Amino acid sequence: MALTALALCSCALLKLGAAPIASFEEGTAEAEVAANLYPSTRDALLSVHPWGFATGQLRLPRLAASPVADYDHAFQLPADFLRGISTGGVPYRIAERRLHASTDEIVLTYIFRPAEADFPPFFDQALIARLAAEFCTPITESTARAQLLFKLADDEMRRARLIDAQQETAQALDRFPLVEARG
Repeated sequence: MALTALALCSCALLKLGAAPIASFEEGTAEAEVAANLYPSTRDALLSVHPWGFATGQLRLPRLAASPVADYDHAFQLPADFLRGISTGGVPYRIAERRLHASTDEIVLTYIFRPAEADFPPFFDQALIARLAAEFCTPITESTARAQLLFKLADDEMRRARLIDAQQETAQALDRFPLVEARG
C-alpha cells in the first residue's frame, strides 16, 4: 500500500503515542513538527544511500554560460536532484546547482526525489522510524526516548539498505590478485 507524506508522518506520530494528523495545517503541535521536519528528513534519508527506486540517469542539457574556472561547460541539474553518483568516469564538480565538466555531453547517474507513492515498503518503514526519532524530542521532550528511537531507526535503515542491495545482480570478481598470488 503506497503511503502519502501525511500517512508516513501519522504513522511516526503513532509510534510516539501521539495523535495522528489529518492535515499539515491543522494547527496542532504534531502537525507543525511534522510539516517542518518531514521534507528535510525524507531528503536526508533518500540521499544517504543509492536506493534503486530513487536512482536515475539523465543526459543533462548544456547551459550557454560557461563556468568561471576549472571546467569548460556547465550543465543544468534536474529539478528533483538530491545527490550525484556518477558521470561515467568524466571528472566533474557540482556548484551553484549546476554540474561543471570539460566535455560537450554528459550523462549523470543521480539520486532523485521520487513521489511518496513510489517508496517501497522497506523504505517506508525506515522513514517512519527516523521520523518518530526526529519528532520525539519536540513532541515528548524526552531525550532518552529519542536516543532509543534513533537507535531503532538506524537498525531499520540497515535492514532497508540490505533489502535494497539485494535487488540487483551482485558484481562478479573477474580478477582478484590475492587468489592469483596463491598460484
